[in-house]
Amino acid sequence: MFGIGCECFCWDSASEFCPLEPQPFSLPYPIPQWPQGQGFATGKICLGEIEVLKITKFEGIWSCTPRKSKGVTFYRPVDVPEGFFSLGHYCQPDDQPLRGYVLVARDVGATRQNISSICGSVPKNSPALKKPFGYTLIWRTDSHHSGCGYVWLPKPPAGYKAMGYVVTGKPDEPDFEEVRCVRADLTETTETCDMILETDSSFSKPPLRVWNMRPSRRGMLAKSVCVGTFFCTTNHSSGDELNIACLKNLDSTLHAMPNLDQIHALIKHYGPTVFFHPDEIYLPSSVSWFFKNGALLYRNGKVKGEPIDSRGSNLPGGGRNDGEYWIDLPDNKDERNFLKNGDIESAELYVHVKPALGGTFTDIVMWVFCPFNGPATIKASLVNIELSKIGEHVGDWEHYTLRVCNFTGELWSMYFSEHSGGEWVNACNLEYIEGNKPIVYSSKSGHSSYPHPGCYIQGSSKIGIGLRNDVAQSKYFVDSSTRYQIIAAEYLGVGVVNEPNWLQYMREWGPTIVYDARSELNKIISYFPILLRFSAETFFELFPTEIYGEEGPTGPKEKDNWVGDERS
Repeated sequence: MFGIGCECFCWDSASEFCPLEPQPFSLPYPIPQWPQGQGFATGKICLGEIEVLKITKFEGIWSCTPRKSKGVTFYRPVDVPEGFFSLGHYCQPDDQPLRGYVLVARDVGATRQNISSICGSVPKNSPALKKPFGYTLIWRTDSHHSGCGYVWLPKPPAGYKAMGYVVTGKPDEPDFEEVRCVRADLTETTETCDMILETDSSFSKPPLRVWNMRPSRRGMLAKSVCVGTFFCTTNHSSGDELNIACLKNLDSTLHAMPNLDQIHALIKHYGPTVFFHPDEIYLPSSVSWFFKNGALLYRNGKVKGEPIDSRGSNLPGGGRNDGEYWIDLPDNKDERNFLKNGDIESAELYVHVKPALGGTFTDIVMWVFCPFNGPATIKASLVNIELSKIGEHVGDWEHYTLRVCNFTGELWSMYFSEHSGGEWVNACNLEYIEGNKPIVYSSKSGHSSYPHPGCYIQGSSKIGIGLRNDVAQSKYFVDSSTRYQIIAAEYLGVGVVNEPNWLQYMREWGPTIVYDARSELNKIISYFPILLRFSAETFFELFPTEIYGEEGPTGPKEKDNWVGDERS
């Protein structure tokens, strides 16, 4: 069965075509037996009125490769346990190992309270799950044959929401038993993220666009649970209000989160090794080493700085970043240079553990502290220009995040912070060392994190100008599986993890210094041929704003991702 402008297949029993399916991904080594706990890694999670399981075993339904787009395959979950029901189908690109999931659910008959006030049209005794009363055909392939791909949207009963689409290899409407819809008060809104398929008019009219989905509300306090299904549309917009919802975790106990013993076991098993560049001058240190070796606390209006206790107990705690206080290096040149170079022997990772995606995942956020961030290097075509001041600042906080699945304890993905942004990387695209421990590469001078060695350019790829981020393995590394300190895990309750004094310091870890960046950049621009010259304003726009030294950096608890999700 071939569509116009593409190669496509369906896994219908009447079809003779079956392309090679992507092979399932597994971590390099088996997952250990985790310490005993309440609900972590037990395979199922109760969200209140419904219980969910994660299904990672699929059978292919339809696959296609448009001429101008990478191929994708649509799958249905298989081996769904009795009593559980699918909420939708799954889709992923064919150039990746089979690496995804969809949740299946069952109604556990929890006591329902105040349902009528939450969702007025739904009686108090309404079930959590209901069959759709029909399907709407959203899209089909433009084929002279019987067709090989049909995408259907379930029609939910009044007061219910669809959780995902259904894909078939035949034009017949899917069976009503194929999926379940969820009562509206048990759901949250979603949004699109990565586009995974875009066809054009040579393939089908109208074209089809398919995205991954994620909850609109994310972060440590959000209740939204990702179902793992996809969103599709036949127009150019990804949609403001999606007709596909996600689940909501109404169990405030977060019973599937790991306890303290399980956290230590997870870090021991997955804790990455952080490699710094062979030519790195500005190495990390522990916070206490930084304080003990000369860092000073300054207050607005006072000329002289005050030494800081090794625990940071004399730092002003709480409040907001009001510019009243900041940390700086000592005045003595030799002492300043000594502190700038850090002390990798004392370095440790500072760990914040928090719920993600409604407590169905755990985020293990690992913070690296460097006393000093070095100057930037600009790459312009074949020329590398080392800047003298731009990019420098005192007190550099960088981080990466391990996202662990609470159904199994499996490492699912990892976030690498890269200056003002970052990226999520699937576990199948990571490098590993000593078992299931990923490798993190820290960039020279700037300390942003990357998953593979090389040179990463931040800026304009079109004109070949950007900020260099060079990363490589070296003798300078920190093994976070053994050198770490858990500094916060709020969900465990008061007193389980004692937050260090310095974590409550909400002001700047470096002085606010505005360099004469315009003068330095104008000098750089003058080296370019006339046709490649830019105005200083245009040049400024090519790079992250923080390299211009506009303000001192704040600590981990002042970052948006402390409570919110990672920026990607």
